[in-house]
Amino acid sequence: MKDKKYNVSKTETEWEEELTPEQFHVLRKAGTERPGTSSFNNFDEKGTYVCVGCETALYESDNKFDAHCGWPSFDQAIDENIELDVDYKIGYERTELKCNSCGGHLGHVFNDGPRETTGQRHCLNGVALKFVPEEKI
Repeated sequence: MKDKKYNVSKTETEWEEELTPEQFHVLRKAGTERPGTSSFNNFDEKGTYVCVGCETALYESDNKFDAHCGWPSFDQAIDENIELDVDYKIGYERTELKCNSCGGHLGHVFNDGPRETTGQRHCLNGVALKFVPEEKI
């Protein structure tokens, strides 16, 4: 989906100026943060997780769960704000999660999530997210 036009469109230089080096590496270069480093791993406040690049609402705190994988995990997204793409970067097919507004790389989706809900695990880079507390929404 490299030719897709996003509502939020900036040059690589603009993204580099606005994001931290780690945020730029993850969101714009499809990098991955080290497991266990996100402040969102053991975070359970009520609110909404938004894209750090464009502030599009991506995940509700009610859908967050502890997958014990080293990254913040959710069983579902705010569907219209997520784009699914195919990623072969590590030699096999994975489903990549992107922000549907700016195209920023968020993480990947796997089918080993909670069976009592969707069965999905949206495994996200915490550095790609910003948290908005419930009382500020």
